[in-house]
Amino acid sequence: MKDYILPAVALAALMALPLLSPPDYVMHVLITMVLTALAGTGWAMMGRYGLVSFGHGAFLGAAAYTMAILWNSIGLTPWIGIPVGVVVAVLMGMLLGYPAFRLRVVGHYFALVTLAAGEIVRILIVAMRDITGGSLGMTPAQAAPGGGFLAMQFDKTGFWWLSLVAWAAGLLAWRLLDRSMSSKALAAISEDEDAAASIGIRVTREKMKVTVISVALAATAGALTAQYRQYLNPESLAGLGISLQIVFGAIAGGMYAPFGPTIGAAITIGLEEGLRIGFGTEFTGAAPLVYGLLLVLFMLFLPRGIAGMFERRAKPAAAKKAVGEATA
Repeated sequence: MKDYILPAVALAALMALPLLSPPDYVMHVLITMVLTALAGTGWAMMGRYGLVSFGHGAFLGAAAYTMAILWNSIGLTPWIGIPVGVVVAVLMGMLLGYPAFRLRVVGHYFALVTLAAGEIVRILIVAMRDITGGSLGMTPAQAAPGGGFLAMQFDKTGFWWLSLVAWAAGLLAWRLLDRSMSSKALAAISEDEDAAASIGIRVTREKMKVTVISVALAATAGALTAQYRQYLNPESLAGLGISLQIVFGAIAGGMYAPFGPTIGAAITIGLEEGLRIGFGTEFTGAAPLVYGLLLVLFMLFLPRGIAGMFERRAKPAAAKKAVGEATA
């Protein structure tokens, strides 16, 4: 119980942030960071066990477009549409993951499979322009006066609270997985599948578990992002660009630490906003280019990310302290 007191206090402090009346732009950047952190947390749930996906943007897009289409076509509230969209994304993830795991598609082959799946979803969204708006995108219908809650169309304070709750749920899922036997099983699988199977670990089932959790978190982030922005576009919600942004954020921040993807989200969104302000429309490809260069540098010099660097520095200090106490 004591382990949850400090996180609960921190979450309460963050939820009280709107009381300080920060500028709308600051709140917008913070909401975007938190939702990006949730998507990165979902990706890292798989990535830290060697299941590297370059197609998580597809799951974001599937949940977001499902939610928006249900709202625009039959008036189904996003409170129900988002869970339905998450279920659709999870079913997609299972449909993709099960044959890949059964056929033992691993490593860079698995990454290529997810990359292809992500592009297929993006192309489908563009092709179904009569329903999705195609490459021009689509906008969720505006709520009737007084219907903002039913349509999940809040001001920035409301979305800040909603985003924080979703982000906290993602961190809780991470902690629960870490404390479960599945975490140890997945660690063994990532080292040697044959050895793991020989000691009774059900490899496909364990991989499917973490895939469902990962896809659900990423899909929730995508649906909430679409609802917050009130605009859906296949490039920003289902394309390769958003997938690479998620991967970069998780690796840069540290995909082996629970707060690593959050640190990475702060870097990516801060970098994106800085480039947008600095270059405007003169260098539209600046963000993907810089993401790619930095991703290579992080993988070469900081493979465990920024959070991993701090953890590595903290371990010798903790060891010295333990030795000192033992000597005393």
